[in-house]
Amino acid sequence: MQDHTQPPINPLPAVTWALSLPMIAMELVVNAGANGIAGGPNGIGWRSQAIQDFAFSPEYLRQMLTFQQYPIDGLYRPFTYPFVHTDLTQAVFVIVILLALSKFVGEVFKWWAVLAVFLASSLVAALAYTAIPYTQAPLIGGYPAVYGLIGAFTYVQWLRASAKGSGQLRAFQLIGFLLGFRIVFGVFSLVAYGFNQGIGWDWTAELAGFVTGFLMSFAVSPGGWSRVLARLRQR
Repeated sequence: MQDHTQPPINPLPAVTWALSLPMIAMELVVNAGANGIAGGPNGIGWRSQAIQDFAFSPEYLRQMLTFQQYPIDGLYRPFTYPFVHTDLTQAVFVIVILLALSKFVGEVFKWWAVLAVFLASSLVAALAYTAIPYTQAPLIGGYPAVYGLIGAFTYVQWLRASAKGSGQLRAFQLIGFLLGFRIVFGVFSLVAYGFNQGIGWDWTAELAGFVTGFLMSFAVSPGGWSRVLARLRQR
């Protein structure tokens, strides 16, 4: 007999909504402005204004470090750029991946661990992106932070493969495919526009986000590093 008490969609962890709802709200607002539903003539520029207010600029951070001045609008940007996107297509892809991965990781990790992975990956990705001397284009969109969740997802798959005694390298298939595609696309951009034009380096931020998420999982996952050590000793 069919159970009519089951919800129509699988329930999502609260942290999933906490991360995705600001992105969804941002897209609803800027698209309402762009389509003349809200804001009048000024609404057309709401996306550009949001990018100006919340995107991360590597050059801005370099200037902050050079002059040892740290205005508040420069300090929050490494954490806010994942919530604003260049267009609706980018936002939809990020939100869909975020919903899937944060649900999967959130069923294994505590809510605060998922949040920590997302925010730390966002921060480290911004710092790594700034460390590339050629970067000038701003970081916009949630891919670097989402790649951190891919790192946590990979960690869980890696542990499960280890427990089953199966091939652990399979856990890295997803990130291998995604980063491989991004690196190839980035290299084409660098060749086309030149290494010193400041574009085509986004994949470095995504790689840094993935590495951060994977390594952080050793500390914030249930059992943490002690669980990994116990498995290694069993061998």
